[in-house]
Amino acid sequence: MRKLLIALVAVTATPALLGQGTIIFNNRNVAAGIDAKILGPSGAGLSGPDWKADLVAGPAGTPLARLVPVPNSTTPFRTGVAAGYVTPITVTIPNIGPGARATVAVRVFNGSSGLSSYGTSSPITVPTGDPTTSPPGLPTDMIGLTGFAFLCPEPPTYALAILAAVALLLWRRK
Repeated sequence: MRKLLIALVAVTATPALLGQGTIIFNNRNVAAGIDAKILGPSGAGLSGPDWKADLVAGPAGTPLARLVPVPNSTTPFRTGVAAGYVTPITVTIPNIGPGARATVAVRVFNGSSGLSSYGTSSPITVPTGDPTTSPPGLPTDMIGLTGFAFLCPEPPTYALAILAAVALLLWRRK
């Protein structure tokens, strides 16, 4: 009986020690007041298999530059009338305990080009789990998330100069 009690305490205490707060990664939930459409360079909502979004996170109050990618948080964008909105998933944020607050931001990128260029939302601070229950558990929505536009960065001036020089050399060879 004593061994069973010790095993039961170890199993129930382990999740709290590992710090595994969860949130629902979704930028559209009308019932929760979330409508944070993400627009592409053309002004239309991002869609299609190449566009992806993931989360960066840290303890509450962490500045945007110090937020780290959350493992297994990459999700594609929906298509059609739902373009600009991600496919919702539940995300576990490492080292943030259930009921603790985390600062998170959405990061979008073109999956075919990797993370060479990406856009990031403004960071928000959200509770993980449901702090009013004991123990905290149910994932919470990303209330406070706002939409943003992903703008492809312009090439640097020197890159344009190099392209112009190469074009001039090719033109002069003819």
